[in-house]
Amino acid sequence: MHTDLVAALDIGGTKIAGALVDGHGRIRTRAQRATPAQEDGETVMRAVESVLAELSASPLWDTASAVGIGSAGPVDASAGTVSPVNVPGWRDYPLVRRVRAATGGLPVELIGDGVAITAAEHWQGAARGHDNALCMVVSTGVGGGLVLNGRLHPGPTGNAGHIGHISVDLDGDPCPCGARGCVERMASGPNIARRALDDGWLPGPDGDVSAAAVADAARRGDPAALASFARAAQALAAGIAATATLVEVDIAVVGGGVSRAGEVLFAPLREALTRYATLSFVQRLAVVPALMGTDAGLVGAASAALSRTAGVTDAGV
Repeated sequence: MHTDLVAALDIGGTKIAGALVDGHGRIRTRAQRATPAQEDGETVMRAVESVLAELSASPLWDTASAVGIGSAGPVDASAGTVSPVNVPGWRDYPLVRRVRAATGGLPVELIGDGVAITAAEHWQGAARGHDNALCMVVSTGVGGGLVLNGRLHPGPTGNAGHIGHISVDLDGDPCPCGARGCVERMASGPNIARRALDDGWLPGPDGDVSAAAVADAARRGDPAALASFARAAQALAAGIAATATLVEVDIAVVGGGVSRAGEVLFAPLREALTRYATLSFVQRLAVVPALMGTDAGLVGAASAALSRTAGVTDAGV
């Protein structure tokens, strides 16, 4: 991969992170703002522009050759627009055009956040060396991306591998995406907490109702907390097995905040997978934690931008 410097943005419902990243995947400088997710679209864009302005104040900025964006989706890379489910002010928002204008005309490469994390994990993380992989982020939402035949496979619009919106319960709860019984509706952090509360879990004196608090309760043996993680693991296993059966991936990498629950999540996930991945060609499917941590989205977005500057579609992965 080129050693050029690129700018990277990782845009989600909670934060907008930015960085200048070199061709070895090293973050040279960074900036971050909270996402004003419930505000109008221009307010959200001003937060993005504030991150870019802070990056442009770095003496390294003049060497940046492109901008890579990993955004919560759906995205439409062909149109340069985004419509994040958790940012209602952005619907078909022309993010590529606005970022190009804010950076003085730099080339901009847009991919979904799950695809960005996949690029990072295949470049430098847990999927390195695997030609066929599914990488997922399980956090406030559930996203993912695919590597097929050794190359990142974003699909025509940049959304391929979006496992969070595979339906695994035909009569399940309505999902904000419009479908029912989606993986995200059962396995995202907020939905793990919601299910635990519905089943009788009581938060501690601090009132923390996050998935991390549910994980702590599960480690102490709380039955409602354990049941909620088991249900989330089952949904993830069903989605992973369906994906592996369809395209023959041999590894599923799971990252995001919920994955930090460790064996509270991974033990029931691996057990459930034995009941879903039953055909001979998927029985050896490995499920492992992601390695790239909270910088995966930035590193993956940088990979996309570096690929653009290199003039090929598979650079960096």
